[in-house]
Amino acid sequence: MSEDANAGEITLGRIETEVALLMRFGEATRRATGSAEHRVLDRAAYVILRHLDSAGPQNVSALAARLNLDGSTVTRQVSALQRDGLIARTPDPADGRGTVISPTPAGLQRMAAVRAARTRLYGDILATWSDTDRDNLAELLHRLNQALDARNRRR
Repeated sequence: MSEDANAGEITLGRIETEVALLMRFGEATRRATGSAEHRVLDRAAYVILRHLDSAGPQNVSALAARLNLDGSTVTRQVSALQRDGLIARTPDPADGRGTVISPTPAGLQRMAAVRAARTRLYGDILATWSDTDRDNLAELLHRLNQALDARNRRR
């Protein structure tokens, strides 16, 4: 193996390890955070509400496709959100047989509380980082998420 190929393998190994640790430490941080604001929504509910807030009302199929999840999984999650009064279903204007899902004011309020708590948490964690480093991290994480999403969609 050439020196460049070996260096590339070492770098990819570091990336794999750092992503695994990121996921582990992120979950541990979420569980250990004392603030109740972090716990007013589970992860699935938060992601669904964030997406609906930014993209607007959608049917379950579109939501499942965007989140790269099985429709039955999203249906269960949406049913729980509806039971808790966090989303509302209305007739789909494009297909009267279907429904679209949108966040309720209560859902948006809870989502905003979790988002604010998470923003404060990352502000504390990254307090010693420069603005440039924070911007670079945000951009690189965005690119990683785009690449992961693109790979999952090709399957």
